[in-house]
Amino acid sequence: MNRQKVAIFGGSFDPIHNGHLALAAEVLARGLACEVWFMVTPQNPHKQGCALSDESLRLQMVQLAVDGKAGMAACDFEFALPRPSYTFNTLAALEEAFPEKEFLLLIGADNWRKFDSWYKGEEILSKYGIIVYPRGDEAVPLLPPGVQWLPATLYDVSSTMVRAAVAAGEDITSFVPHSVSLFIKEKKMYGNEK
Repeated sequence: MNRQKVAIFGGSFDPIHNGHLALAAEVLARGLACEVWFMVTPQNPHKQGCALSDESLRLQMVQLAVDGKAGMAACDFEFALPRPSYTFNTLAALEEAFPEKEFLLLIGADNWRKFDSWYKGEEILSKYGIIVYPRGDEAVPLLPPGVQWLPATLYDVSSTMVRAAVAAGEDITSFVPHSVSLFIKEKKMYGNEK
């Protein structure tokens, strides 16, 4: 049976921005997956101690951002899993819940560089495909079988940058979808008291 390929793009998405959406669009355009699921992570084991916005707010921003975008979906699957969210456990649970789908992992080159420190990283490598996208100007890393490079054009934007811009009262409409910008303003997020 030919299973439908789904790329799991995990992240805090605090907030989701146009760079995230462009990466997902590139994955779909290149036919690397039929769908990209934005997996909103309630607690990232690599970012413990970092204060995150409420997970339901982060999920709502992703839902707004992907609304009407074919092949993209917001996913709260990890909300029901034990915390912190280990990628191997998430992938195994997804595989059980959706046996008709083949799951791939979409990660940045920064995460790929420290992949050997991931929980059950070797097992992830042996069982699931991985798509690595560039972070910064580094050269294309040497990748083992089952891992592919996504030569995507990077947007010069990060969630940290968006939060700082909001806190400074700056316009963020070039960084995030309009619906997300309105949501941040409405919910008075990131030090935006206006």
